[in-house]
Amino acid sequence: MKKTLIVVDMQNDFIDMALGTKEAVAIVPNVKKKIERRINMIIGICGKSGSGKSTIAKQIVSNHKNAVHLDIDKIGHLSHKNKEVKEKLINTFSSSILTNNEIDRKKLSVIVFSSKEEMKKLEKITWTFMENEIDKFIKENKDKIIILDYILLPLTKYFKQCDIKILMNVPYQIRKERVLNRDNITEESFVLRESSSIEYEEYDFDIILNNEQEDILRRIKI
Repeated sequence: MKKTLIVVDMQNDFIDMALGTKEAVAIVPNVKKKIERRINMIIGICGKSGSGKSTIAKQIVSNHKNAVHLDIDKIGHLSHKNKEVKEKLINTFSSSILTNNEIDRKKLSVIVFSSKEEMKKLEKITWTFMENEIDKFIKENKDKIIILDYILLPLTKYFKQCDIKILMNVPYQIRKERVLNRDNITEESFVLRESSSIEYEEYDFDIILNNEQEDILRRIKI
């Protein structure tokens, strides 16, 4: 997404002083509103599983009618329904990942979370579909505050496009308890998932949160 810096230089002489006009005075409030709206912004939210990324995203959306949220993990899940992607997944990981002729994410996750090489295969198969869907979402919402929520966001081209980058740095034990309750998986499965995650460099982020109760709306000032 192309970024534009708009500088408004309005000398008082040409507004409400010697050379001013009532028309010039009248435009000031509208100019101020345009600047304050800060449309066409992308906010990236990262964090490991169970860190509260979607909770923060929903909090922002509920307080800003101009904000929209994309959970990129859900795009990944949607890719499994695509005929071409589904065929490639079966050819790569065998029909053992199927349940009732549909990709079973739990079966697939056992394979990919236990091996970084298998995970790379999955990402290679699904990413083209995912990228197309993300690009489409950004294009369709180009005049809005776009929130991209994804654990692997720093590894994508979209990370550099973000105007604000937020890291959810929530302790391991808290995240584990959340995920076990939310996803109904075993502790062993969570450990496997955690081992396949990425490590974040805090200096890459504008805001670091330790929990989703922090006043994110005040800190990002949108």
